[in-house]
Amino acid sequence: MKSEDRLSFGVREAKAQFSQLLQEVRQGREVLITDRGRPIGKLVPIQPGDLTLQDRLAGLVARGVLEAPDARPRRPLPPPVAGVGEAAQRILQEDRNS
Repeated sequence: MKSEDRLSFGVREAKAQFSQLLQEVRQGREVLITDRGRPIGKLVPIQPGDLTLQDRLAGLVARGVLEAPDARPRRPLPPPVAGVGEAAQRILQEDRNS
């Protein structure tokens, strides 16, 4: 990771600017947290493989890539029309024979 992609904050400063730190992480930067100049923790972006399938799907819905399924119950499909299957089979067989 490039040094400009990594930020360093002391505990007090990190506490006071936590929302800003999260925004930096959302943009792909790592944030190092220090206590009296010694590193004690790090905030890093979540990698796609770190999320569950449900979390990844929710992220795609939030970005507008997918639409959430409709919560209403779906109607069952109507029964097949009688005789259509036989006609389709006959037409297919005639096509194969010609």
